[in-house]
Amino acid sequence: MNGLVSAVGPLVASIPSPSQHTWYLGPFPLRAYALAILAGIAVAVWLTRKRWAERGGDPDDVLEIAFWAVPFGIVGGRLYHVISTPDPYWGPDGDPLKALRIWDGGLGIWGAIALGAVGAYIGCRRQKVSFAAFADALAPGLLLAQAIGRLGNWFNQELFGSATTLPWGLQISDQYLPAGYESGTLFHPTFLYELLWNVAAAFLLIYLDRRFRLGHGRVFWLYVLFYTLGRVWIEMLRIDTAELVLGLRLNVWTSILVGVCALIAFIVIGRRHPGREETVSLDAAEPEQAGAGRPDPGH
Repeated sequence: MNGLVSAVGPLVASIPSPSQHTWYLGPFPLRAYALAILAGIAVAVWLTRKRWAERGGDPDDVLEIAFWAVPFGIVGGRLYHVISTPDPYWGPDGDPLKALRIWDGGLGIWGAIALGAVGAYIGCRRQKVSFAAFADALAPGLLLAQAIGRLGNWFNQELFGSATTLPWGLQISDQYLPAGYESGTLFHPTFLYELLWNVAAAFLLIYLDRRFRLGHGRVFWLYVLFYTLGRVWIEMLRIDTAELVLGLRLNVWTSILVGVCALIAFIVIGRRHPGREETVSLDAAEPEQAGAGRPDPGH
């Protein structure tokens, strides 16, 4: 494969899809989808450690919290995908055992965030640090992890958009073509759209956080807002199987609802808690809170 963009005709360029998604190290398979997820997690942990230290936290907290958040997030992401796209698993020609084959692709971001947040909360409580402050430190890294993870969809030749004649159309091998499309049809590279959107949003979050010293969970809610804004239009381009509600894909409605909630949360928290936390440690606040209302022993 000579670069990401290759010539397909005298006037048309396109993005080729990788010819394989799995390599073998002896009997052990190395799957591009899994490698992309692991690479994304590594980048998120690296960036979050730096941002957590800037907020006054111990960088090693991030590893301890990730120990809880990552497996919870993967399980939640898979559950959401299976529930929101049930036909391949529970439909007439479905195979329920495929629900366990996570390496074939299929993680729903909303389930990953929901259960991942539960895991992160457990980790934060065990480390005795503020969950809201940690979420703020994590948010840009989470976007970068999602961006890198989309490369797995590229290797798997899945979750692409509708047919297009744009010069950056995505080539899809014949065995992965949806029914009704001819060989050579180009499709919107929605993996690339989301990758670029997420990277841009991550850098914007870092800038806004430093410029306005956001705290108390506001960076995280901005992350949710930025992500959902991109996900709405990208999701509407996709043609893979999905549940429809009032003519729109379920993930479109979810993005709209979650995005509105994120905007409201960002505004409300900003009015109640402008600025950033003075400390990320829960222990640091306990002595002051415990001493409130006690008589001064000097009187």
